[in-house]
Amino acid sequence: MITVPAPAGPGAFVHPALFYRDVGEYLTGVGGFVRAALSADEPVLVAVPGPHLDALRESLGPSGTEVAWTDMTEMGRNPGRILAALQDFADRHAGRAARIVGEPIWPGRSPAEVLEATRHEALINTAFAGRPATILCPYDVRGLAPAVVTEARRTHPTLIEGGLDRPSPAYTDAARVSADCDLPLPEHDGEVSRLAYTHGGLGEVREHAENWARATALTPARRGDLVLAVSEAAANSLSHGGGKGTLRLWATDGPGAGVVAEIHDGGRLADPLAGRRRPSLASADGGRGLWMIHQLCDLVEVRATERGLTLRLHMATP
Repeated sequence: MITVPAPAGPGAFVHPALFYRDVGEYLTGVGGFVRAALSADEPVLVAVPGPHLDALRESLGPSGTEVAWTDMTEMGRNPGRILAALQDFADRHAGRAARIVGEPIWPGRSPAEVLEATRHEALINTAFAGRPATILCPYDVRGLAPAVVTEARRTHPTLIEGGLDRPSPAYTDAARVSADCDLPLPEHDGEVSRLAYTHGGLGEVREHAENWARATALTPARRGDLVLAVSEAAANSLSHGGGKGTLRLWATDGPGAGVVAEIHDGGRLADPLAGRRRPSLASADGGRGLWMIHQLCDLVEVRATERGLTLRLHMATP
């Protein structure tokens, strides 16, 4: 029997990782968590990959109608979007202890997606600190690489493993995990279009991106999304990144084919949550721009190092 964490008390945030090995353990652990929340009359959101979503719904039966369900492969395709969705759910139930199941990493995720999802898992602890909520994160210890499970031990204060609920001795702060995620980005070995820009050159950036995108397999609507995302990133460079930057564009083929836009400048990421939580009307331009970029792109890789800030924006092609 797998234990589940107790409901979050007033002002308490609980963030356990559930390590499961088969469907039976998954349904026992996650299903027990959801049933406990429903019994306590707490709002429940379940955001897990589609097959798990179907299995949980079937196991819960009629009681599942009280649950908010969402397919994590859609909501969390870009890991940078997940945090805002979880916070939106908690905000809609302000004053109540929200229960959330979030499975942001599953077998088949690309290494780049896994890294950004790991960063997300660490930042949850900062974003929800002091909030009455419990977020349970299942991990497939058989299907995922051992390194992914190791990182889960660092990003979750509590572990549910082998039927035991205990503190994680490897747990560390979000800033350290985020810094460890700032690994060098792999270089593209094919043709790359490059444009250096400075103050007054935002129009040139847009035109360059638009002209380049016309030769790709992006639909007209997605070309517009790409140009808008690039424009927002370049505008951040001019306002917060030293007044200049470099845009690089290239296409990828094979599995996961798409286009990539990379923006590098001399800026810093003062707030690691920027772009990952919904900005208020009073937010700084950088927060609003990064938010829009995350909403437009299928993946956003962020690297904040001593050399400056790099955003690598990915969009899949049909």
